[in-house]
Amino acid sequence: MKLHELRAMSKEELEKRLEELRRELVKLRAQAKTGAAPKNTMQIRNTRREIARILTLLKNG
Repeated sequence: MKLHELRAMSKEELEKRLEELRRELVKLRAQAKTGAAPKNTMQIRNTRREIARILTLLKNG
């Protein structure tokens, strides 16, 4: 998601999205550990960055 899309979300929506992304990151890391190649190799990096964006928005209000 783009930053402006995240800014338009409420705090509750951001927290819900953060929870979803963290679950997704766990799945992607498990796939990488078992040797199953993820569909998109940049997906782990992009997920981590989106988590960071949401955390920054939540911290700064």
